[in-house]
Amino acid sequence: MSTTAVESKPIRSTIPARLDRLSWSPFHTRMVFGLGAAWILDGLQITIASSVTGVLSQPDTLDMNSTQIGLIASVYLIGEVVGALYFGKKSDKLGRKKLLMVTLLLYLFGTGLAAFTVNDGGWFWLAYFYGTRFIAGMGIGGQYAAINSAIDEMMPAKYRGRVDIWINGTYWAGAILGSFASLVFLNAFAPNVGWRLAFLMGPVLALVVIVVGRTLPESPRWLMTHGRVEEAEREMRKIEEAAIKAGQSLTPVPDSQATELVPEEKYGYVKFLRLAFREYPKRAILGASLMITQSFLYNAIFFT
Repeated sequence: MSTTAVESKPIRSTIPARLDRLSWSPFHTRMVFGLGAAWILDGLQITIASSVTGVLSQPDTLDMNSTQIGLIASVYLIGEVVGALYFGKKSDKLGRKKLLMVTLLLYLFGTGLAAFTVNDGGWFWLAYFYGTRFIAGMGIGGQYAAINSAIDEMMPAKYRGRVDIWINGTYWAGAILGSFASLVFLNAFAPNVGWRLAFLMGPVLALVVIVVGRTLPESPRWLMTHGRVEEAEREMRKIEEAAIKAGQSLTPVPDSQATELVPEEKYGYVKFLRLAFREYPKRAILGASLMITQSFLYNAIFFT
């Protein structure tokens, strides 16, 4: 069947209603743990990077000057922006689960490789260090799209707002963990070893998140919007089976609660911005204002 034919054929499904009727189950707990741990990585990474900057200026570590140290945060943030834009679009093509795995691996390699930077006084290793920070930032930025999309699509409506706050709030758990790790590694080991061990904390946690994330199903809603109805039903049954094993009694959802949709067409950033600011200008302006304000205060706290 051609892509055009799939996109033009409406789909009627009870999957959205079946997702929303579920009570809390071990599946939702695993989801919160996996997505929350992924968000912890951002707080961990930012805090460790800001904590070790003083050490990186020492001659026995990387011997960076103040300008070079200041660029560390800038390169990482640029990587986050690029990753959010690139992987945000890829999220609709790859799916939430696959994108989460890809961005976690990207973060893992970027941060892990940064710990092996050598100080030889040349430009190559300095560029290498900045490159690894950019890659790690892309991985974290890409996770934003995967995590929040998974919450919106797979969490029942009655829990969605609270879970969104819980998961996004785990950033501060990562900040606390990063502060503790930096304190321990920078005081218990030689400076040239301690900062490397602190950076390797992120990849260790990322491996744990990957193991947990592999047990989560793909978003049935995402599969539906791409015309993959049979796969959506299989993933939905896995979620329902987990709820039944937890003791829930699930009554059939009547066809009257079914949702009809047409699988989405491809669209770019310009079309999205036009839709957001023309169709929903008040919501778009409010959302943009909140995000810009949050980002400004976030940077002011951690990078000044």
